[in-house]
Amino acid sequence: MNNIIKITDLNIPELDIYARLTESQLLHYYEPNGGLFVAESPKVVTRALGAGCEPVSVLAEDKDIKGEAMEALAKCGDIPVYTAPFQVLAQLTGYKLTRGMLCAMKRPALPSMREICRDARRIVILENVMNPTNVGAIFRSAAALNMDGIILTKGCSDPLYRRSARVSMGTVFQIPWTYVDKEISWPKPGIHILKEMGFKTVAFALRNDSVSIDDPILLSEQKLAVIMGTEGDGLAAETMANCDYTVKIPMSHGVDSLNVAAASAVAFWQLGNK
Repeated sequence: MNNIIKITDLNIPELDIYARLTESQLLHYYEPNGGLFVAESPKVVTRALGAGCEPVSVLAEDKDIKGEAMEALAKCGDIPVYTAPFQVLAQLTGYKLTRGMLCAMKRPALPSMREICRDARRIVILENVMNPTNVGAIFRSAAALNMDGIILTKGCSDPLYRRSARVSMGTVFQIPWTYVDKEISWPKPGIHILKEMGFKTVAFALRNDSVSIDDPILLSEQKLAVIMGTEGDGLAAETMANCDYTVKIPMSHGVDSLNVAAASAVAFWQLGNK
């Protein structure tokens, strides 16, 4: 049974998680033993719980504890549930809650890069993708379109950041992912480790030597690592130089490029259908 607590003071320290701590402070909340993240919406919370994430507390709109949030709350166990009307929560957090619910949870332990790759045939590498909305959208597409795992470089936005996880519709808890291991540099030796594990590496970039995404040779490869670059600058030159293929998406009407989230969906659909 949840411990329902009506908010009468916005300044109590128990609400710092939702109102006053930065993402960096949440990340290091239990240092050296890990941190917290904040999941937004009943769907995202339910998927996080299903993946084994441990809830710490909930912030919910008072009308939703017996409404949209009720099913997710029932799975949270005996944790504090802080409630208030919509306007009070918006004043506290500085934004409008999606579906009236936030849940602070302990960050799960991440697998190693090799563990992600071990049984996979199609993986995604995100290189310095900094926009959290794009990261969330890429995760959703990867989960839906037959990718087996995702590896991020350290320059990427955190997939567990509230906006990223919400845009992913909780798929961040359904597809295996991790960061490039701390002791491994990117792109070298990171790319070479992928090759040692049997992956052909595919850099998405607009270059004269790029092959079309529908080139039959790509689908003939048993294991592919699809590498997507940051918004604007794209992939680093060193990354492209060390990849087996450089690939482009044919476009019409004079359009020269796609947003990285849109391009990734096209890539996953084409290359994940083997």
